[in-house]
Amino acid sequence: MKIKLTIGQDEYMATMNDSKAAKDFIALLPMTLTLKDYAETEKISDLPKRLSMAGSPDGTAASIGDIAYYAPWGNLAIFYRDFGHASGLIKLGSIGSGGKKLASYKQPIEARLDLIEK
Repeated sequence: MKIKLTIGQDEYMATMNDSKAAKDFIALLPMTLTLKDYAETEKISDLPKRLSMAGSPDGTAASIGDIAYYAPWGNLAIFYRDFGHASGLIKLGSIGSGGKKLASYKQPIEARLDLIEK
């Protein structure tokens, strides 16, 4: 499954994994979210509903470009820096390239997410 993340004129293509959480996320698309910076490591936004954690590991580490779900808060996280293992973090997919550029968006930003390929 592939999605497109659009921020202003910038477009990022991401490949999502086959997990139940990723499928729940895809079912929410299309959607527009307001992304805020968190810990100078990731952009985060609340999701309209919680995703299933069925079959997911208890946590994971994140790499630049990873799109993840942080179950304790019920939010989406898109990483622009590597991050160590976090309990409750579920990887949904990753941006093919350009993840580091997300750090350049300093204000809360509007992002459009669309499914482009199932």
